[in-house]
Amino acid sequence: MITVIAAIAKNNALGKDNDLIWHLPADLKRFKKVTSGHFIIMGRNTFESIGKPLPNRTTIIITRNKNYTKENCLIANSLEEALALAKEQKEVFIIGGAQIYRETMAKNLADQLDITLVHEKFEADVFFPEIDLKIWKEVAREDFKADNKNKYNYSFISYQKN
Repeated sequence: MITVIAAIAKNNALGKDNDLIWHLPADLKRFKKVTSGHFIIMGRNTFESIGKPLPNRTTIIITRNKNYTKENCLIANSLEEALALAKEQKEVFIIGGAQIYRETMAKNLADQLDITLVHEKFEADVFFPEIDLKIWKEVAREDFKADNKNKYNYSFISYQKN
């Protein structure tokens, strides 16, 4: 099972200047819970914005640099190579960035989408691909109002292929 997991704004914004635009502790907590114990696949820029392997997860970094190494991480030179490294896993998470999301969606490689939708529009320089509702069906949704810890209204939305 390949799951794309992302937090996106109403205008599909993902980030700006290689960083997150918003801070939603509820989303970070859920991300940790959902991905713990699994393989996570990300591009090099996303890894470098995080800065280290995330605990209790196996990190696969995709980079075109054949000499790139990171301690306690697996390195792949393509999305296909990354997925091959994780092929024995029941569930694998694609966690970004925009280029990896675009490629995964364009090649129709994901089985499901796990989206945190932030109910705001943001200025960004990277965006999540449009979710084509001819391909994806919403199967679960939890809506939340902004509170003293989470500045924006948000929803956790799960999609599966039609």
